[in-house]
Amino acid sequence: MKLAIASGKGGTGKTTVAVSLALSLASAAVSPLFLDCDVEEPNAALFLRPEITARRDVGLLIPVVEMARCTACGRCAEVCEYHAITVIGKHVLVFPELCHGCGSCSRQCPEDAIHETLNVMGTLEKGMAGGVEFFQGTLNVGEAMAVPVIRQLKQWAISPDVGERPVILDAPPGASCPVVETMRGADAVLLVTEPTPFGLHDLRVAVQVARDELGLPVAVVVNRDGVGDAGVAAYCAAEGLPILLRIPLERAIAEGIADGQTLIAIHPEYGARFIALWDELKNRNS
Repeated sequence: MKLAIASGKGGTGKTTVAVSLALSLASAAVSPLFLDCDVEEPNAALFLRPEITARRDVGLLIPVVEMARCTACGRCAEVCEYHAITVIGKHVLVFPELCHGCGSCSRQCPEDAIHETLNVMGTLEKGMAGGVEFFQGTLNVGEAMAVPVIRQLKQWAISPDVGERPVILDAPPGASCPVVETMRGADAVLLVTEPTPFGLHDLRVAVQVARDELGLPVAVVVNRDGVGDAGVAAYCAAEGLPILLRIPLERAIAEGIADGQTLIAIHPEYGARFIALWDELKNRNS
């Protein structure tokens, strides 16, 4: 099963849940794949502490125009949906920041005057963290598009022969395009929230993306249980969203996570709870 773990906002404990679930499965002799898809600010490695064994550049193929062959006919600009290439008089201008790497301009050029070169946008890394096979992407500072890095991270990590191995995708916060790309292809989504009005608002948005737009089954983890109000519980009951785990607001947990510890290191009894959560998700989606 491929499980995307997401939240409508940052700071809800999404990565805390993701890494603890991965380590719990590994302790049960199940070797999960863990993908940190928050490529703008990956932080799961701070808790998993993987030994990185491979690294590669990642990016998009962008057009390079050979002006000696170009006739400035404008066909490349006509077919570019993203306005990443334009022709002004006899000059052809390319805007790499707008290019989505579709290759239409090079394929449509009647003079074969366009070739493509890799515009490096970030890096992909993989390694091992105990029994967890770890992957992460990191977007270069100043790059605007996270989606291509996430897409290529998933292609690199999730091979066709992954079989029954658990795949955990730690999504970026929010509900924007990088979150949608992380969820795409998943079997289910686990949303981490907190029982506050802000948490409820962002949970609603995340549910709309995951369930209503992508058609994925959704379950919920409530973090910092005991603060706020009953709005999240009432909403989940009304929407038929199962709350599979509640993590209390507790000083020891906050201090441990701030020190780089995982939840199951702070409270080992949560290992069995996360395994039960995984089994419940599998049963619901089998």
